[in-house]
Amino acid sequence: MTKLSGKTGYVGASTAIAGITQWSLDYTADPLETTDFSASGVGTYLTGVTRWSGTFSGYKDGVPKALSGSVNLWLAETASAGNIWKGTAFITGVHPTTNFDGIVAYNYDFTGDGALGAPSTG
Repeated sequence: MTKLSGKTGYVGASTAIAGITQWSLDYTADPLETTDFSASGVGTYLTGVTRWSGTFSGYKDGVPKALSGSVNLWLAETASAGNIWKGTAFITGVHPTTNFDGIVAYNYDFTGDGALGAPSTG
């Protein structure tokens, strides 16, 4: 198993969104129970609806992302092509923060719209 450093990760599509320093992704599936008498009391399931959402954040560097419409979203673990989660998402929240002795920062929430392309393991 190859360990990766996140220092070359990014958020964006074909170009990275400036100033972003971290992202997180929640990729889930609803379990659909198929247990019947033949299962002898052991639960069995099928994969149901999948969903994905998450956040990304960083320092303000340019114009913030808008809340209107969908965006192509790439969540790169590293700069390598095989380590990128890809999909279309809606930005559902923008949370700017600042204080007297800090740098203006932005936190974004997103919800996926459609399938999420998982990175390869190579």
